[in-house]
Amino acid sequence: MSGALFSGLVVDEFDRSVDATLVGDEPFYVVDDDGFRRHIESRFVDRQVLEQMRAMIQGNEELISEGTMKMLGQEDIFTKAMIEHSLRNVDEQFDQLLAQGLPEEARAWLGMLGFRIVIDVHGTVVRVEQPSAPEEPPE
Repeated sequence: MSGALFSGLVVDEFDRSVDATLVGDEPFYVVDDDGFRRHIESRFVDRQVLEQMRAMIQGNEELISEGTMKMLGQEDIFTKAMIEHSLRNVDEQFDQLLAQGLPEEARAWLGMLGFRIVIDVHGTVVRVEQPSAPEEPPE
């Protein structure tokens, strides 16, 4: 098991940064609850965020695969099949992500883009703030 998946991207409801730590081999987010440091299993928070991401993916696979192919500059049938296969097996992708962790560079990039996770003192995800794509200019 790696550390907390979204370390550095989690804040509490008062916009205070939430620390991440290991207790033994288990990663936890640490929320300041009026001076009491509540330790919340990172897997509990991380799974909630991944579940929200899965909900956004479902029903939008075609749009996501088309956008990904354009972004990669590879708009061929093989790339499309590979991307759609990954989207259909998103649970496996998430399990692998939880096991391996998110590279520090990826977390830093997400943070610079404005990605943040807001949790309460019990570790319930209040909201996930994501950067929105720029609006396309009207034609």
